[in-house]
Amino acid sequence: MSAAVPSERLAWNEPTRLDTLAAWLLALLWILPLLYAVWTAFHPAEYSTRFALFAPLTLENFGRAWEAAPFARYFLNTTLLVLMILAAQLVLSTLAAYAFARASFRGRDLLFSLVLMQLVVMPDMLIVENYRTMVRLGLVDTLLAIGLPYFGSALAIFLLRQTFMGIPKELDEAARVEGAGPLQTLWRVYVPLARPVYTAFGLVSVSYHWNNFLWPLVVTNSPQARTLTVGLQVFSSVDQGVDWSVITAATLMTAAPLLVAFLLFQRQFVQSFMRAGIK
Repeated sequence: MSAAVPSERLAWNEPTRLDTLAAWLLALLWILPLLYAVWTAFHPAEYSTRFALFAPLTLENFGRAWEAAPFARYFLNTTLLVLMILAAQLVLSTLAAYAFARASFRGRDLLFSLVLMQLVVMPDMLIVENYRTMVRLGLVDTLLAIGLPYFGSALAIFLLRQTFMGIPKELDEAARVEGAGPLQTLWRVYVPLARPVYTAFGLVSVSYHWNNFLWPLVVTNSPQARTLTVGLQVFSSVDQGVDWSVITAATLMTAAPLLVAFLLFQRQFVQSFMRAGIK
């Protein structure tokens, strides 16, 4: 009777046909908007609302979208912004997580609790105060103004702190015996062992800030500081009208880097999330 328990648990955990069907339906619902965007972007405007198997293909929509706004500048701004935010988050979060995991100081648990409070505060709730701060600093309409409120990430600190606490303290002692200081120990021992966490968080950070819209819209006023998502609003203006072929072409150009990166490195993406424990 005891031998039947593992088989019963295994059968219970196996996906049923209903689970598989539900998964395929969810996948179909998720990909339908993308399929519509691809269809509309590569066909003339008259085929944006009707499907014809032998409809002519065209790249004109991408040319019109590229000429309607300075997309080269938007791509450069977004790339620089994402890299700047990610670099600042990784450096600051690594130092903070190491301090919370290994250093002993008064109020450590209280400070860590305050850091975790950031996880329950929506960034949109702080837009007014963040904008006032940027005005006082004279940073409005700059890339630094867009990225500065996101330099400190509670999620990265939490994930790295939990990972660092799982590393045996004997490795610290071995590093000290060899003459390594705290920063050398952090760089040579802790950072390599937490590489899956860095990869997983980096994917989350890049995808979020590449698609972030509201805060960049509020804090920028000129094309010199706009990001891709903010630049897309030019296609919804009254002067431009609503041309779904051009809109979907611009949307595909905006999302293309992330889509290509996912298709090329999807196995590494999944493995990093599994090793890091992000669900």
